Amino acid sequence: MSRTLSAVVPDQRTRTGARNMFASTRLTTTVPREYVHRAAVSEVFLTHWEADSPDRFSVTAQWPRAHALFVPVGGYQDPLLLVESVRQTGALLAHAQYEVPFGHQFLMWHMSFDARPEALVAGPRPTEVVLRAECGDITRRGGKLAGMEYHVTVERDGAPLATATAAFSCTSPSVYRRLRGDRTGGASVPLPVGIVPESVGRQGSRDVVLAAADPHSPHRWQLRVDTAHPVFFDHPVDHVPGMVLLEAARQAAHAATDLPDALPVGLESAFARYAELDAPCWIDAEAGRPDSAGRVPTTVRGTQNGKTVFTATVVLCPTRTR
Repeated sequence: MSRTLSAVVPDQRTRTGARNMFASTRLTTTVPREYVHRAAVSEVFLTHWEADSPDRFSVTAQWPRAHALFVPVGGYQDPLLLVESVRQTGALLAHAQYEVPFGHQFLMWHMSFDARPEALVAGPRPTEVVLRAECGDITRRGGKLAGMEYHVTVERDGAPLATATAAFSCTSPSVYRRLRGDRTGGASVPLPVGIVPESVGRQGSRDVVLAAADPHSPHRWQLRVDTAHPVFFDHPVDHVPGMVLLEAARQAAHAATDLPDALPVGLESAFARYAELDAPCWIDAEAGRPDSAGRVPTTVRGTQNGKTVFTATVVLCPTRTR
């Protein structure tokens, strides 16, 4: 009996060695989902963060090889993984480094990125990236963070992958309730039929966020808001999330240019007001001329009740399937 126990129970030296091994190795896990405003752990892409200096931080992220929404196309990772990682970085730093309490509401004011296509190539393993974030234009009210802008350099294997900039403001629950009034529990408009998924670079109809509106306006669509979508609406909200609007901009660029397989490598977007759930939102797109590298810019505008909700310019780069 004693020989059996000695075979399976490590001696003190073995246990000490194991502790030293784990102490020197940082085990990979995701950051708490509450930090990035996600209900599902599977939708958390950030894995670690640390402060490099005041207002400068390094955040690591892992992009899966397969995802329910952000699906690799033509051998390239979906660039909206980059956008979502940048969004999550802002929320993480606000809570973990700038002490914004949980329950505060965030409003994104703008989001932009510029990426190199070759750095988005999907490999045989999940893509590991580092986001170097520098926070500035920090505003505080009553000693608490009220908003900031942050610039991000995204690296992969030590080489630059993309740059990005985002800005947001945040408010307390009480201020948000006064701001939103009776909008916090409104019903959504009926879900219209989406356009053909393949025309906007999507494989399934559920992920299409554009619906045909008028055959005489081929580059105008009604925003298709599926509040039961498990990724777009990871948790209940009282307005259309900004990521849904950016997905609409991306899909509108594909449809307007007739380039459903092109890779979005650039984005400039600005948000003017909340997109409400109880009124139709219209998406208009106008494709520009290709540049010398074949990159095609498309200007997108979302309107609701005659007012601009957001604007965006999406740059598509035709790519070869890898």
